[in-house]
Amino acid sequence: MELILAAPSTNVTGPLNQILGYLAWLVSAAGVLGVLIVGSRMAIALRSGGGDEHLTQFAVVMGACIIGATAGPLVEFLLF
Repeated sequence: MELILAAPSTNVTGPLNQILGYLAWLVSAAGVLGVLIVGSRMAIALRSGGGDEHLTQFAVVMGACIIGATAGPLVEFLLF
């Protein structure tokens, strides 16, 4: 009777790379959509006389884009 302590030598990181690729595309699409939404709301608010509060929303969207863009390479660096 043979005791197997480790998984056979298969490519375990292949599915992880595919998931990271899908998540990167989703983050990119969400970032573009967020910039479009904040930009359109800012344009509407500027037309009515306001607009200062939308700069913080824009900064939040840009920060989320930066975090999303660096998450994939960071995970790849740590795991590989």
